[in-house]
Order: sequence, then structure tokens, then C-alpha cells
Amino acid sequence: MLKQLAPLLPYARRYRRRIAAGLSLVVVSNLFALTWPYLLKLAIDALEQGITAAGLAAYAGAIVGFSLVGGIGRYQMRQLLNGMSRHVENDLRDDYFAHLLRLAPDFYGRVPTGELMSRATNDIPAVRMVIGPAIMYLVNTTVVSIIALTMLVLIDLRLTVLAILPLAAVPPITIYFGREIHKRFEAIQAQFGRISTMAQENLAGARIVRAYVQEDAQAARFAQLNRDYMTRNMRLAKVWGLFFPALMLLTGLGAVIVLGVGGRDVILGRITIGDFVAFAFYLLQLTWPMIALGWVINLFERGAASMGRIQEIMGAEPSIRDMEQPIEIEAPKGAIEFRRVSFRYPGTERYVLRDVSFSIEPGQTVAIVGRTGSGKSSVVRLIPRLYDPDEGEILLDGTPLQQIRLEQLRRLIAMVPQEPFLFSETLAANIAFGLQNGDDQPRIEGAAEIAQLADTVRDFPKGFDTQLGERGINLSGGQKQRATLARALTREAPVLILDDALSSVDTHTEAAILEGLQDVLRLRTSIIVSHRVSAVKDADLILVVEDGEIVERGVHAELLEADGVYARLLRRQLLEESLEVDAGAA
Repeated sequence: MLKQLAPLLPYARRYRRRIAAGLSLVVVSNLFALTWPYLLKLAIDALEQGITAAGLAAYAGAIVGFSLVGGIGRYQMRQLLNGMSRHVENDLRDDYFAHLLRLAPDFYGRVPTGELMSRATNDIPAVRMVIGPAIMYLVNTTVVSIIALTMLVLIDLRLTVLAILPLAAVPPITIYFGREIHKRFEAIQAQFGRISTMAQENLAGARIVRAYVQEDAQAARFAQLNRDYMTRNMRLAKVWGLFFPALMLLTGLGAVIVLGVGGRDVILGRITIGDFVAFAFYLLQLTWPMIALGWVINLFERGAASMGRIQEIMGAEPSIRDMEQPIEIEAPKGAIEFRRVSFRYPGTERYVLRDVSFSIEPGQTVAIVGRTGSGKSSVVRLIPRLYDPDEGEILLDGTPLQQIRLEQLRRLIAMVPQEPFLFSETLAANIAFGLQNGDDQPRIEGAAEIAQLADTVRDFPKGFDTQLGERGINLSGGQKQRATLARALTREAPVLILDDALSSVDTHTEAAILEGLQDVLRLRTSIIVSHRVSAVKDADLILVVEDGEIVERGVHAELLEADGVYARLLRRQLLEESLEVDAGAA
């Protein structure tokens, strides 16, 4: 358990003064709060000796005063320690999110989003309970136990030994239940991750669920996961339900012994009534720490289980990262070279690219075409180092990509991915996502104009300030692609990559976009991936990819004359367009 919680130490050190002050108040407040039973003893004994009303009032005032100071101290200790735990929770959540942003795409292919969300929403608060309430009550329990036990011994050693004898069974019972709580809580958290994953996938894919009429089936599957989650919680509740009664039974036995043995001692005159009353109160004060100890151990076990789950993510190293002394390119131009590059996706055996070599000069437009699954997108994913090749190397302006600082490399590249992604922000915020100054309205509007999005935006009720739903759900597929294209165009990056970025727009809009892009493409090194020959026919160089290899290269006219793969792709495309026109006319 301590090993799992060790990563919390750096967070605690940031607030060591607050922690020290809070723990000091734990000691001081208990010293004051636990003085009143002794004052009560003195008052009762004084009553037997004929104390005056003024003397009794003095004892009463002292009890109230000590209790008040103790109460104020307890309030302040909670403010300091529980408040500190909120800061630690905030820091841990920030670091967790920042770490997720650094991880490479292959990580997200292995770990479901729901699992990551459950750790952020369910496990981090459980860790907070350890660093705040659990530590506070552990120290409080220790201090109260020491003070109460000391006072019990001072009143009557023999009675103390007899009263705490049943408490000897507390440690083994606590250890047993602690292990059971830890094991069952881990199972609960794992199940919660599965529920979160299913909920996230069904909400994100709500259209697919409805299209395939799977609402009832998915609801039934979710209900089963939810029932399993409830069952695991009930198993924990049963253990937790046995834990407290067991502790109460042991402490209750101590109270019975005090009543029997202590009452007899009072009758025989071995101790005073005041001693008996004070002893009973101090034993009661000792009883609460024994009960609180069970709750504290539960918090530690839950927190350790949750911290272990968080560390599974925090301990994941990015597969793509900077070398020890990365290079900064001072005057980037955008020349790109592939040297005998072979690549397979992590966790797979099949090479999707084999022995790929080509060069792109600064300002040149290169197109990559091929059938679906031929490896076109894999080529461009290697350029911003979303993945690294297994063999060969890729150079930017003569420098291997692995030697360039990753942040600079990606700032030099504006990429429109195959699957457009938009955030739940305004349209303007989505287009300006990569800008240092997100309020650059002229640049936003200019990029939208080139992407043929400006006319569409004018029809929106709030124009560029229109709020988009999750993943831009209130836009059509073509509008999403044009919005992501506009986002890439706002960045003045020397390299522009369009990964099948116009697949969802009609041929008329595609032609307008390509015409508007002409001036932009002349200023940048551009790579256009497309299955449409119409989008690439004007490129300076066309690479034809088949089964992960470049099988043809040249300009449009040369490739048509060769009558190879490229020519067949063009003929197939023209036939498909002809059939679509005939179907529309019919």
C-alpha cells in the first residue's frame, strides 16, 4: 500500500508548511479537548468535599473554555488539511491531463477512453481522501489514543489493562478487513471503468446505435454492467458492514469491564467517583479512535488502489518523445525526404509501408494516391511523428525528424486529418485552435473563404460564434472537413498535409477549394492524399501507393501514358461518377 501511495509525496512536499501547521493543530486541539474529562473528575471529587457554587462555576467555565479552544483548533486543522488535499487533487488532475496530452496515438489504441475518464473522475478524488482526511484522522487517532491511554493509566493501571484487553484483537481484524476492502474496491473501480467506456462509446456513436436499431440491446448490456457494478459494491458493503460492528463489539466489551470492575472499585473505595467518571469518558475517547481507525484504513486502501490505477497511466512513457539534446531548425524551408522507410503499426506484424523513398522540394506539391488500405495515410502520419518508422529515416530540411525538437516539428506542419475532429466550442475557436492569438478574425475569415466555408457560415444564426456540439455534431460531414481545412490554413506552417481532406465534399465544392488553394500551395510544401484523381492531377509529383510500396511516380500526363495503376484508378473513378450521374438523373 505504501509503495502505491509513494508518488503522492512530491505533491505533499509542495504544501509541507500547511501540512505541518495542520498537524500541529491536531496535537494542540486534542490537548485542550481532552482536558475537560480531567476537569470534570476534579469537579465531581470537589462536590464530595463541599465545593462552593463559585468554585463549581469556575470548573464549568474552565471546561467550556478548554472545549472551545479545542473546537476552534479542530476547525482550523480541517481547513488547513482538507483544503490542502483539494490543492493536491487539483495538481494531480492537471498533471494527469497534461500527461495524457503527451502520449502517442498507439497508447489510445490500447486504453479505452472510458477507463481514462473513470480514473480522472473517480480515482483522483479517492486519492484526495488519503492525502487529506485519512492522514488527518490517522494523526488525530494516534494523538487521542496516546493522551487518553496516558490518562487512563494515571487513573488506574489495573483497570486500564483489563479495559483495553479486548482491543488487542483490533489489529488482526483491521489487517484482514483492510485487505478485503482493497481487493474489492479495485474490482469496483475496474467495473466503473467499463461502465464509463460503454457510456462514452454509445453517446459518441449515438447515430450508429439508432441506425442499427440497437437501443434496446445496448441498454440491456449497460444494465448488466450496472448490475455487476452494484454487486461489487454490495460485496464491499458487506465487508464494511461487518468491520464496524466487530470494532464496536470489542470496544463495548471494554465498557462492560469498566462498569463491572470500576464500579466495584468505587464501592470498595479504591477509586473515587470522579476517577470512575473520568475513566469512562477517557475510555470513550479511546473507543472513537478504534472505530475511526477502521475508516482511515478503508480510505488508505481505497486511495492506494486508486493511486495504483492512476500510476498505470502516469507511468506510461510516450513512445514518441524528444532525444536528449534535440535540434532547433533556424530557417525551416519544408524540404522532406523519405529514405527507405518501412513501418508497421505498434502491436502488429504486417508492414503497411515497405522501402518507401522519395523527396519533396520546398514549395512543391506532391500527391499520394492509391486504393483504400494501400498505405497512403500511413506515409503522412510519419511526418509529424505521430509514429516513428521501424526502418529507414525521414528528414526535414536535411535533418532527421528524431533529432528535431518535437514541439517545433509539429508547429512546422499544418495537417488536416482523414477524420475531421471539432471541439465543443464556437466555430471561430475551432478554426483558430492552432493560433497563438485566437482573436485573429481576419485570418479566420480568410481561411474560411479559401475552404469554401464562408457562405455556409453566413447562414448560421450566430455566424462564426455559432456553438458546435460534441465533435461538431451539428455540422454535416463536408462542413466538418472544410472547418478543419480552415483550421490548418490559419497556421502559416511551411508544410501542409491534406489527408483525404475533401472526401466528404461534392466535386463542385472540391474544385472551388482546390482553385482557392492554388496561391496557398505555392507558398508551402504540400502533400495531398486522396482517392480522387481530380484532386491531385495538377500536383508537381504524384506518388502511386499499392500494398505499402510506391509502384508509380510522375506527373498526371506521364502516368496516364504509362497506363498502369494510376490510369486504372482514373478510369474507375470516371465510371463511378458516370454511374452516380445516371442514378441521379433516373
